[in-house]
Amino acid sequence: MYYLVVILRIIFGIFLAFAGVMHLIKPKIFNRFIPDFLPKLAVNYITGLIELAIGIGLLINQTTKQAALAMFILMLFFLPIHIWDVFREKPAIGSKKIAIIRVPLQFLLLYIAYLIYTY
Repeated sequence: MYYLVVILRIIFGIFLAFAGVMHLIKPKIFNRFIPDFLPKLAVNYITGLIELAIGIGLLINQTTKQAALAMFILMLFFLPIHIWDVFREKPAIGSKKIAIIRVPLQFLLLYIAYLIYTY
């Protein structure tokens, strides 16, 4: 189990760091995911920096626990946004089916963050 958690830590470290960089260099891609009442560019940059920091933190042994906790909080924060997307006429993710699948996937990501934190 330990090696699985290490592999997950590396995969999610790279994934979150990449997503963070994408928020910073191509913020318009993520605009549809951000509710209209929020300042889209600021939210993109803040989210990008947070994801980048968490991704790097997951890849460094000394900061793994803190990064996993931050990942858990971030995924928990994103959960209502994904639920909101399911009920939109045109989901930001593209289709209703994918929007529905994404909600339980968010719980899986929460569990992965928990696993990384506990090992």
